[in-house]
Amino acid sequence: MPVLILAGATASGKTDLAVSLAQRFDAEIVGADSRQIYRGMPIGTAAPSEGQARAVPHHLIGFLDPYERYSAARYARDAVRTIEAIRARGRRAIVVGGTGFYLRALAGDVDLAPQYDEALRERLAREARLHPPDVLWSWLRARDPRRAATLEPADSYRVIRALEVALAAPSTRGDGAAGVTLRSARIPFVKVALDVPLATIDARIDARTDVMLAQGLLDEAERIGAAAVAANAVGYPQALAFLNGWSTREELRTALVRATRRYARRQRSWLRSEPGVSWLAPDSVESAAREKLGWT
Repeated sequence: MPVLILAGATASGKTDLAVSLAQRFDAEIVGADSRQIYRGMPIGTAAPSEGQARAVPHHLIGFLDPYERYSAARYARDAVRTIEAIRARGRRAIVVGGTGFYLRALAGDVDLAPQYDEALRERLAREARLHPPDVLWSWLRARDPRRAATLEPADSYRVIRALEVALAAPSTRGDGAAGVTLRSARIPFVKVALDVPLATIDARIDARTDVMLAQGLLDEAERIGAAAVAANAVGYPQALAFLNGWSTREELRTALVRATRRYARRQRSWLRSEPGVSWLAPDSVESAAREKLGWT
């Protein structure tokens, strides 16, 4: 059975649509979000609600400690294994998320570098301690502008990892073709990106920000702490800044909305360059699944 990959910017309605489609087509959902993978962060990462998780089985969501490191290569391997298990149960799989690099890795549309150059990583870590985050990000932008465009300068871990990949000698990069992907596993798939107007996304981000604050984003950020790998997800640096007395409540809300809107635009930009993706309005995805995937 072919797989539906449902991508889109934050606040584009991916989760609600995926749950509706999964219920209609007897499917299970596989997450593709680099922050929803972490436990204890449902508010800031806009993870599926308890009701949604009860309605449809979800996988690769909330399964890692916030201090644990993860990679796109590991995600692709875990996702393929999960999809194979779903198919073995006679059910369909819908991959849902906004982390474009995860989606591209899963499909097999990017060469990954599973091996590590420890000496290079140590050098980059030293550089990170000596210079502001935007210095390393600018370096990455000079070497790999497309990857840099998907990352926040403050996301030091991923910026360093991307620089390591960009700067590593060919002998240390590994063969991306050897990784586990949908293509290598011969699992057919269709990629769909949700075409939602920016004005709609912006309005939803405004509303979602208020909901997140009311639900306890500040308590969640304080509990996760600044040292966690996941603490650089959009929303947490702003929340921690407020908790440290560096902003007012009004400034916090403004910063959250601004950062989330910027993130949504980066996601859309990345997906515009995604190989083989079809841009569809949300209400057209069901008919596309029937037509392109043969789902009934």
